[in-house]
Amino acid sequence: MNSQLTSTIKLLTTSVPVAISGVFRLYIAFLFLGIAPQIYIYLAGFLVIYSTYTFDRALENEEDKINRKELAASRKDIALFVCIVSLIVSTILLYREGLTFMAFLPFVIGYVYSKGISLGKHKLKLKGNFGVKNLIVSSTWGIFIAGIALHMAGDYSALIFVFPFFMMKSFINTVIWDFRDVKGDGAAGIKTLPIWLGEKKTRKLLQLMHITLHFWIAVAMIYEYIFPEIAILLMSSFAGIINTICWTRPNCESDNSIRKTLRNTLVNGEFMLAVVLKKLSDY
Repeated sequence: MNSQLTSTIKLLTTSVPVAISGVFRLYIAFLFLGIAPQIYIYLAGFLVIYSTYTFDRALENEEDKINRKELAASRKDIALFVCIVSLIVSTILLYREGLTFMAFLPFVIGYVYSKGISLGKHKLKLKGNFGVKNLIVSSTWGIFIAGIALHMAGDYSALIFVFPFFMMKSFINTVIWDFRDVKGDGAAGIKTLPIWLGEKKTRKLLQLMHITLHFWIAVAMIYEYIFPEIAILLMSSFAGIINTICWTRPNCESDNSIRKTLRNTLVNGEFMLAVVLKKLSDY
């Protein structure tokens, strides 16, 4: 298999775990609010997230030349075509529920985040330093998940509990990935939180956010503002503790294959593991 084909396949598949994670986030949000499962909504969510992340990876960025060298030889035009098809299908699916706006929101923010838009002599670009990148990405996740849940349930608990849950979980996870990409981000002049605050302060910040968030969700479950999905809360708490302790080290970019697999499973697969534990506990 030639290098270009291998690189292109890598580009087309590298966003699949994140998109699958998005499906499970939607599923959990629906559980919290007592919304019946909606397969076509989950499929639309998968396609929106897949197209957004693949589109970002298909665009040339300075830090990606170092952090994602394996994608350098890929056919970006093929990836962009797949993104457009995915976006069209997701738009059709979300249109059925009056959620057309949600199909474009992550995609538009993703473009402005990566490339920016020109406003006269000025250029608006969201991919900033000092945690701005993490805040933009995590807020988009929170708005996308909570926005769909709010529309489906008509319950403002989606804004009070679902939004902060997925926004803060996403913020923590994006910062964890920044520890892996310290070398490339530093070379590109991007001051991510691990570079700006340093390892210890960043780790303490993430752990404080993790504890505060899960206390807030536990209180919401106790007082029945959201459905008491204890198994999901426990798995989320456990995975978050492991993630903020084990993967917030400056040398994690040189982890062996076992540690990388474990990290990917717990960070990208956290919500899937939570749903699996919930299903097992139901029997």
